[in-house]
Amino acid sequence: MITYNTQQKRMPLPEYGRSIQNMVDHALTIENRAERQRCANTIINMMGNLFPHLRDVPDFKHKLWDHLAIMADFKLDIDYPYEVVRKEKLTCKPDPVPYPNAHIRYRHYGHSIEELIKIASELPEGDEKQNLVALVCNHMKKDYMTWNKDTVDDRKISEDLYELSGGKLQLTDDLLKLMAHRIDVYYRPKTNVQNNRNSRNVNFKRNNKHQ
Repeated sequence: MITYNTQQKRMPLPEYGRSIQNMVDHALTIENRAERQRCANTIINMMGNLFPHLRDVPDFKHKLWDHLAIMADFKLDIDYPYEVVRKEKLTCKPDPVPYPNAHIRYRHYGHSIEELIKIASELPEGDEKQNLVALVCNHMKKDYMTWNKDTVDDRKISEDLYELSGGKLQLTDDLLKLMAHRIDVYYRPKTNVQNNRNSRNVNFKRNNKHQ
């Protein structure tokens, strides 16, 4: 009568397969300690052969011995070359991940934009402050467009900037010009570069045809 895997003992680490688990179970029955140690070393080598691409991973051998202890339910009395993981550590819950609880006034802008606006508000007047505010406003427009597929009015950005800065920052005509200039410098030239590259490729192909 065929015995299905679902009818057999559940494996702690099924990725090693039933054969390796059977070897570990056999090692538990060996009474001679030296022989039991040799059996454990052989099992470790076979476990490592199942994942040859991980041989150069740091602590790979250490993890194999940890897994052997787990598969033996920590009952295998041998000399481990490493300090293996403790059984109680496997059942303890990890510490909760601390999530930020800061209130975001406009979620489509995100927390980073609010932090940048706060930094810009505290900067002294000058080019550094103007460039940072222009950068922030351009990002506000991009973030706004992510959630609103229509075009965004500069007046809306101006109102939100004024509100988020507590009235310390305003979108002036000079800032609008600087915003447009930054877009020209950092975004639009890529199209011209691509067009020039395509033109060179076309000319190269035409010259080759005439040769």
